[in-house]
Amino acid sequence: MVSRSGERSVRLYVEGGGDSNRLRSRCREGFRAFLERAGFKGRMPRIVACGGRQFAYDRFRTACLAGEEGAMLLLDSEDRVSVSSPWEHLRKEFQMSRGFGDARCHLMVVCMESWFLADREALSRFFGQGFNDGALPKRSDIEEISKDEVYRCLQNASVDCKTKAPYGKGEHSFLILKIVDPRKVAASSPWAARFLKTLDLFL
Repeated sequence: MVSRSGERSVRLYVEGGGDSNRLRSRCREGFRAFLERAGFKGRMPRIVACGGRQFAYDRFRTACLAGEEGAMLLLDSEDRVSVSSPWEHLRKEFQMSRGFGDARCHLMVVCMESWFLADREALSRFFGQGFNDGALPKRSDIEEISKDEVYRCLQNASVDCKTKAPYGKGEHSFLILKIVDPRKVAASSPWAARFLKTLDLFL
C-alpha cells in the first residue's frame, strides 16, 4: 500500500456523486472533509467518487485484480445488516467478491444519510431557522432505521426552513457530510466505527 514515491496509496472507491462532474466533485469534498474531521488530515486516502453502486464495485474490483493492495470500497447497505461480513450482506449483488477480504469492504448502514441522524446539531445548523428537530427519530440506533424513514424524517424536519429547500440528496447531502461530527457517527453506527478503524490501519 506504499507507492514508488514512498507515499501511501490507499484509494477509497465510494458510492455517490451520480453522473455529473459537479456532484462527484461535491462527493469527494464531502468525504474528504469528513475524514479530515475524523483525524486523517495529512494522511488521506485518495477518494474516488464512482456514482452508482455497480460502478463503484466494478472500479474497486478492477483495482483489486490489478494488484492494488490499498483499494477499499464504501457502499450504502440499503437495508439493515444482520451478518458480520459485508460481502455476505452484498452477495446477491456481487457474487464474485468475497475473495477480496472483508477489511476492504465497508457499509454505510443503511445509507449515508443515516450518519446525519447521529448529529442533530449539525443538521440544525445547516438548515437554520425553521428546522424541526422534533421530526427526527428519537432513537440512537441509527442502523435500525429504514432508508425510507431516514429520507422521510429529513424531509419532514426541513420542510419549513426559511433559507433552504426541504432535504434533497443532490442539493444537500455532501454539504451536510462536510460538517457532521465523525465521533458522533461512530458512536451511533458500529459499521461506521469499523470503517474508520480499518481505514486507520490501512493508512
